[in-house]
Amino acid sequence: MSPTVLELQNAIRTNVGRFEREVSASFTKEELVAIANEVGYAVEEGSRPSTSMMRAGIRWKIGLSESKEAASAGSFIKDELQAIADELGVHVE
Repeated sequence: MSPTVLELQNAIRTNVGRFEREVSASFTKEELVAIANEVGYAVEEGSRPSTSMMRAGIRWKIGLSESKEAASAGSFIKDELQAIADELGVHVE
């Protein structure tokens, strides 16, 4: 059986040093910064790009979009969460 969105989100969160949540919720800015840095989308320390900009950058860095500008800025869907988990080497059962 495939993992749920919550299981994927929590696996990603713990992989980047954040805490699991009991309910499904979008990633916070801090979580997005941690994920972005892990996948190679550098977020300069002290700067706080918008969540949509970080989501687009993450999609671009893991190959879900040809460019950062062409990447969707909306919330991650389950397939995208799976791609992020795969990029981070996270295995979810």
